[in-house]
Amino acid sequence: MIKSPWLRPSLGSSWENEDLASFLEALAAWIEDADGWYRNAGRKLPASGGWSFFARALRAATVYE
Repeated sequence: MIKSPWLRPSLGSSWENEDLASFLEALAAWIEDADGWYRNAGRKLPASGGWSFFARALRAATVYE
């Protein structure tokens, strides 16, 4: 199992997906399910994605299962 130092918790938070494979799997899953997150949050899914979408996906992948 590969452990990446940049995937370590910071500021006392804990990550559910600590190894790179789990993180990337969660990232892909969240991106695929993002329309549901946006719908539940009462927001519109950005048509072009963009950096804010990607930042949200990276953050979500730390805990998404």
